[in-house]
Amino acid sequence: MTERHCRSSRLQTLACLTFLVCLVVGPSVGTARAASDAVLKAQQQRVAVVEQVASTVVAIFGASGNGGGSGVLITPDGYAVTNFHVTSGAGDFMKCGLNDGKLYDAVIVGIDPTGDVALIKLLGRDDFPTAEMGDSDAVQVGDWTYAMGNPFLLATDFQPTVTFGIVSGVHRYQYPAGTILEYTDCIQVDTSINPGNSGGPLFDATGRLIGINGRGSFEKRGRVNSGAGYAISINQVRHFLGHLRSGRIVDHATLGATVGTGLNGQVVVSEILEQSEASRRNLQSGDEIVSFAGRPVQSVNQYKNILGIYPSGWKVPLVFRHDGEKQEVVVRLRPLHRKSELSPKKKPPMPQLPQPEDGEEDGEKKNDGEEKDDDGKKPKRLPQIPGHPQMQKPKPPEEYKHMLVKKDGYANWYFNEVEQERVLAGLGQLGSFDGVAGIWTLTGEREDGKTVSMTLADQGLGYEAPGTAVFQPLDGSPLRDMPEGSGGLLAGLHHFRLLLTMRSKPFTEFYYLGTEPLDGAGEPLDVLITVLNGATTRFYFHPGNGRLAGFDTSVGPDTDECEVRLDKWQDFSGHQLPASWTVRHARETFTRFQLKSADLRPATAAAGKDN
Repeated sequence: MTERHCRSSRLQTLACLTFLVCLVVGPSVGTARAASDAVLKAQQQRVAVVEQVASTVVAIFGASGNGGGSGVLITPDGYAVTNFHVTSGAGDFMKCGLNDGKLYDAVIVGIDPTGDVALIKLLGRDDFPTAEMGDSDAVQVGDWTYAMGNPFLLATDFQPTVTFGIVSGVHRYQYPAGTILEYTDCIQVDTSINPGNSGGPLFDATGRLIGINGRGSFEKRGRVNSGAGYAISINQVRHFLGHLRSGRIVDHATLGATVGTGLNGQVVVSEILEQSEASRRNLQSGDEIVSFAGRPVQSVNQYKNILGIYPSGWKVPLVFRHDGEKQEVVVRLRPLHRKSELSPKKKPPMPQLPQPEDGEEDGEKKNDGEEKDDDGKKPKRLPQIPGHPQMQKPKPPEEYKHMLVKKDGYANWYFNEVEQERVLAGLGQLGSFDGVAGIWTLTGEREDGKTVSMTLADQGLGYEAPGTAVFQPLDGSPLRDMPEGSGGLLAGLHHFRLLLTMRSKPFTEFYYLGTEPLDGAGEPLDVLITVLNGATTRFYFHPGNGRLAGFDTSVGPDTDECEVRLDKWQDFSGHQLPASWTVRHARETFTRFQLKSADLRPATAAAGKDN
């Protein structure tokens, strides 16, 4: 073989080897490059998400220099959510820093001591950045999360600290331990949560708000994060937001029944209050709870998780099995606590779990920002913030002093008056009823073609239908169930007339309750409460258009309400009134009618006729 042929053969062999190496190595190099690109892209996405949501994170400092924690903005006009135990340490007026480097005044709005949630309002702007709320029920174990806030009150430049981790568990329940505080249906994360993170946001991988960080499990007395943190689900917070905006000290709910585990693992009623609405809907001891508020119930913890996310007074659907027969009802939930238990006169209880043995869980023992030495006796003051000497002012800012109004049962009555004014503005579209505060005569036609007539006046109330004619004097005595079996229709109509003609003036109690779904379904509506002559009425308003959807009236505690549903508002002699009326009591329809005429007389004319 010639030298040229040998050289050619070697070159061919080298070319083949090179080709084979490319076949083998080439895809690996391409795969590695693709993986590297994916990692860089994921990193860029994380950075972008953090940058996007960081502007909504609030660093909270007590205006007097003590206490603090974190929060998150949810509305452009400055409403922000945090923990109750943060605000109870920081005071009614706070200083709040955002990552724009500015410090803002803030005031307490409403508190939920049981659920460890509070609503505050940052002041001075109406264009605050806001977090987008997600759906905490869609969260799954393994989802990536970001916790952002002010751990150890380090964010003196107001730049939030970010930690990154995964969801470790969902629908966690933590029992109360020596306080009324109860964490229900919460999200467990391994994302680092430390003292000072309390009240701050938990975001999902796309930057949606899925929880409010509140509790952590810490090494005994060391206050060192152990990789188990807990966030209040944003769906629970969402249910309470309307009540918190009312400025009230809000309460959680109870069904009025205790449950246990049956022989076959089912959840059964062990005890029930006879005066509860659930009892009046035929729920009895030994009955099996099938589903509650639309969620299946397969364990006692599941039942408590569901119950714990609802405010007192909400109506929710309940499915239970009684004597082998499935029954579906809607029940109004009862208050979990007595009013005295929620009183702000005493120092609010701090979140706390029982003292554990080594290696067991230990919850928050004090206000965030009040770190203690190992002996637990020496609280430290917050660090001075350079450039912000006003941090140490103990008094509220003069220009905002009017925004804090103390009243029994309220965290801040000022905001209740704000919400009253907003909701009552919706009545303005019905036209003015100022000049028709005299005798009203409403005449309707029932489904059977028969006539029903109602007379409403300051002296008394009348109802007339085939086979029924009743009169209820207004002499100061408690209003009763009249006509009998309606639950108190005349009492409700009396409140209805006074609300339209005089707004809040004639009632012994008048306040904005918050929001709740009508009949346990649909979007929550605004609720105004009126109390007079022993009767209490809940008026439901559509938040979008301010239109009155109906009202529920009770003429005594633990009695079934008269439920009136209104529709098809029309003009009657220059005044808008509902043409379609449905009246229910104890799950049964009492009457339905179409309003045919409305004779609304001025007060002077009525007085002249009486004379």
